[in-house]
Amino acid sequence: MSENWKFSELVYERPDKEQAVRDMRETTQKIRDAKSGEEVLALLMEQEKRDAILMDMLTIAQIRHTLDTADEFYEKEYAWIAETMPTIMPDQLALSDAVAESPYREFLEEKLGKQYFVAMDLQKKSFCPENIPLMQKEAKLTDEYQKIMAACQVEFMGENRNLYGLQKFFEDEDREVRKAAFAAYSDFYHGHEARLEEIWDELISVRNEMGCNLGFENFIPVGYMQQGRTDYGQEEVAAFREQVKEELVPFCEKLYQAQAKRLGIDKVYAFDEKMIFPDGNAHPAGDDDFMIRTAQQMYHEMSPETAEFIDFLIGHEMMDLKNKPGKASTGYCTILPARKAPFVFSCFNQTIFDMQVLSHELGHAFAAFRASRIQPVQEYYFSSTDIAEIHSMSMEQFAYPYAERFFGEDADKFRFAHLQEALTFVPFGVAVDEFQHICYAHPELTPKERTYEWHKLEEKYMPWRTYQDDEFMDRGGYWYHKLHIYLYPFYYINYTLTTMGAMEFKKKHAQDPKAAWKDYLALTDVGGSRSYLETLRLANLAIPFEAGGVKRAVEYAEKILEEEIS
Repeated sequence: MSENWKFSELVYERPDKEQAVRDMRETTQKIRDAKSGEEVLALLMEQEKRDAILMDMLTIAQIRHTLDTADEFYEKEYAWIAETMPTIMPDQLALSDAVAESPYREFLEEKLGKQYFVAMDLQKKSFCPENIPLMQKEAKLTDEYQKIMAACQVEFMGENRNLYGLQKFFEDEDREVRKAAFAAYSDFYHGHEARLEEIWDELISVRNEMGCNLGFENFIPVGYMQQGRTDYGQEEVAAFREQVKEELVPFCEKLYQAQAKRLGIDKVYAFDEKMIFPDGNAHPAGDDDFMIRTAQQMYHEMSPETAEFIDFLIGHEMMDLKNKPGKASTGYCTILPARKAPFVFSCFNQTIFDMQVLSHELGHAFAAFRASRIQPVQEYYFSSTDIAEIHSMSMEQFAYPYAERFFGEDADKFRFAHLQEALTFVPFGVAVDEFQHICYAHPELTPKERTYEWHKLEEKYMPWRTYQDDEFMDRGGYWYHKLHIYLYPFYYINYTLTTMGAMEFKKKHAQDPKAAWKDYLALTDVGGSRSYLETLRLANLAIPFEAGGVKRAVEYAEKILEEEIS
């Protein structure tokens, strides 16, 4: 494989599904007939190479589909992938069964780790052949949601703008402009409410049927398994949400009261929440290309490991960050496993969000870059989702010392606003999680009743949230914008659990930067080879849902913000 490749030059070919199935079946039989653990391991490594090449092709198609959702070729390829990939899962599971039942399992666990088999077991428990058509339907529904978001063109301030472009005006110094931008944002979702209700209703039905086919009452246990959760469950998550309500919600109310006083207004309305300073928020000191160049300089100074990483991404065109028409309204990090090459996707909008992209998504990418060069199988290239967001959110904190490079004299504004948002986000994040639990546990709710459940969650976790002259948002319409609810069930709580880890790293980095970086590399390098609790212990991090866990994790950040607003 050439070292001088670029993403734009990579040739996509639709994978040969029949050949892939034949290869898996042949490997399965050879594993069952193997005479030693070494032979089984060699067979697995050969299959690993084939699987990685297959995944490269699938990922290239998926990336190019999100880069331009109007591209008919990749739209068809994405549809083919969504239709075809679930049908090969029975053969993947048969191969996994052969490995799990091998008389040489102890040898394989020694070489690959126990988590390899835990992941296999989760995959088996969360799949049955009856769910294949449901998975295909689910993929079509989630793709339709993405297309609706990507097709957004709202005329505002004399130009057609997509959702990312519109959100830029949430930070406008003119309050009337902010209000108008938020109203336009709300109107977009209100205008699509009928179909968004139908998509969500169908997804609840489809996913709950998946859960029932697997012997569960609803989808919730399946959603937890899909997130790779093996050593905690709904009870721990509920306890964590309660801690957030008790510890963070009152402090966030205090932050918004201080913000209102700072802005010289009686109350912070929803359209004011992003406006932190009366003389304007921090803005990037240059254009998109400036931000990328400055990020490259930052990562060169941060460590030798991050310098190698950023040069790899830029050299191989493994970032696409600029906003443009037709581009999916999302941000993500994925990987081409055969090339051990992470890819970062987002949409810059000339706010502090751009800096978050350059630290958050690149935090994911750095972790995948490291793990893919250390871990033996691609299942370990990414850690479980509840760990992965620690990589990204901690990298955001590690970028604070470089804020002057990106924001000039606005650097302190950036640091304050970013840290405030890191904490005020958490109540919203747990509300998203509880909303999903309610919806799947109570499928009898009508669409309007579900939306009202969101309204009640805002009262519970975001009592400061007030909408002015916006009937749609007032009755709970805000949840429609959160794509994770549609696309990635039960993922969102990870952002809140991992905020606790990021705040721990913030404190560690202030006290001992070298020790903090050592723990961070331990976190990235282990990849997905350990369970959630094992990985936290390896990186010397606390368990967030234990009693007092939230208070201990955020007290350092709260102290910093308290001093700023007092």
